[in-house]
Amino acid sequence: MSSDRLIYLPLGGAGEIGMNAYVYGYGPQGNERLILVDIGVTFSDMDTSPGVDLIFPDMTWLIENKDRLEAIFITHGHEDHVGAVGHFWDKLGVPVYARAFTANLARHKMVDRGQPENEVITASPWPETTKAGPFSVGFLPISHSIPESGGLIIDSPAGRVVHTGDFKLDETPIVGEAFDPDLWAEISKDGVKALVCDSTNVFSRAAGRSEVTVGPEIEALVSAAPNMVVATTFASNVARVKTLAEAGQRAGRSICLMGRAMRRMIEAAIETGVLSDFPKVISPEDARAVPRENLMLLVTGSQGERRAASAQLARGKYNGISLKDGDLFLFSSKTIPGNEKGVIRIINQLSEMGVDVVDDSDGHFHVSGHANRPDLARMHDIVNPQMVIPMHGEHRHLREHARLAEEKGRQSVIAVNGMMLDLSGNAPKVTEYVETGRTYLDGAVKIGAMDGVVRDRIRMALNGHVIINVILDEDDEPLGDAWVELMGLPEQGRSFAPLQDVLEADLTQFLGRAGNKTLANDDKLEEGLRRIARNSAKEEIGKKPEVTVIVSRLN
Repeated sequence: MSSDRLIYLPLGGAGEIGMNAYVYGYGPQGNERLILVDIGVTFSDMDTSPGVDLIFPDMTWLIENKDRLEAIFITHGHEDHVGAVGHFWDKLGVPVYARAFTANLARHKMVDRGQPENEVITASPWPETTKAGPFSVGFLPISHSIPESGGLIIDSPAGRVVHTGDFKLDETPIVGEAFDPDLWAEISKDGVKALVCDSTNVFSRAAGRSEVTVGPEIEALVSAAPNMVVATTFASNVARVKTLAEAGQRAGRSICLMGRAMRRMIEAAIETGVLSDFPKVISPEDARAVPRENLMLLVTGSQGERRAASAQLARGKYNGISLKDGDLFLFSSKTIPGNEKGVIRIINQLSEMGVDVVDDSDGHFHVSGHANRPDLARMHDIVNPQMVIPMHGEHRHLREHARLAEEKGRQSVIAVNGMMLDLSGNAPKVTEYVETGRTYLDGAVKIGAMDGVVRDRIRMALNGHVIINVILDEDDEPLGDAWVELMGLPEQGRSFAPLQDVLEADLTQFLGRAGNKTLANDDKLEEGLRRIARNSAKEEIGKKPEVTVIVSRLN
């Protein structure tokens, strides 16, 4: 009996939605040859990670085992699946395989980070396969909200694994390949050991709708609009952008794309042959000369991003174009949980301008790119795997998806980031735990989530900051009074005196009382000054600020 084993290890994307990274391995325990599926990012927010640019999965375990890594496979071009490829390639150093559209995006990300774009290799769809150590991997077309998504057929000596990636069962997707149930049944007929499956919409109990259903609704809305129309959606949803552009074109409007991401996605789709008949677009400069009732803008920023075109239009102007009373703004998108504040801010700003805002609360102008509960059940039945491993979802999604699989008698397990499964036997088995977490891109530097940088930043944001300066002579006697600088604190407190004056008086009094042992010892002096400043601030303003003490000595 072989001692080799087939393992599955999520490093990101299991127990959360975003920054997907899934490791598969086959071989002797502790020496398996590995492949990585997806290497994505998630985005920061001011509440939990202020100032952070991007958030990555913690790749430490894989980097430490990079000598065992054979290749990286990218299922599709969304940021949470491909966004980190340029940031980590130099630490992993293996070929990256993706289908043409995704490869186009991945190469740009490699170039942006100074990495070699020729390490990204374009793969053709199934039945073509790529050999990677003990694995044979093929891209099986599947519909999603971005072109050329691919589920992965991962064959090993221990059996076939099907990794769905993000998917929906759309047989009329407008752009990209339709879901082909016969093809999926064909690849499954000889038996599938494990289906590793998207869990995002497991709580949505109605069957998913096709992309083709939103076109007539959007066209009717745009045709009836008396003034300028602006529409936003996910830039990567090329099919939706095309539907919006065609609706505007049929209504006799000139189409203008605004936002770098949207232009980049359309260019990539045209360059790779995914899109061949997109309506003619005009530049923002030319758009300024078009009568408002004859213009339609397609803009980025459907999730409330502050720097995107939607937010800038809501603040007043973007590329020389402003919105006016009676214009129409359409959100042809779903607000991702966590982004509600930003989206509502934009809606209110637009409302103050007199703009009519239409969102997708009634379901007419957007369909999800993820399979709903009945679609997941259908996928289970088509593939009929021995076991179902839920992925791509928060813990509640994984748990509910496991229940769905078990209802039909299939083996399942909830595997979150860092939980290594052995898939070799007749049921999935937790075999090991790997330390995982998050890595932050903070400006140009990667920092660990536990390094304290972001924690200190949050504490300063919550409490304000006091800088204390003290000078002592060669005899350890204070030269003059202590002085302070305040950041993020009110100018005066309960005593109605300037807060700076109150703190300086209390700190100078402390210096006058301090004994020689305290004045001669920097640690004791700093501790005492910090305590006095925080206590005095608490009395005056009701909170204890963060404190930095600078002691200067004249030798």
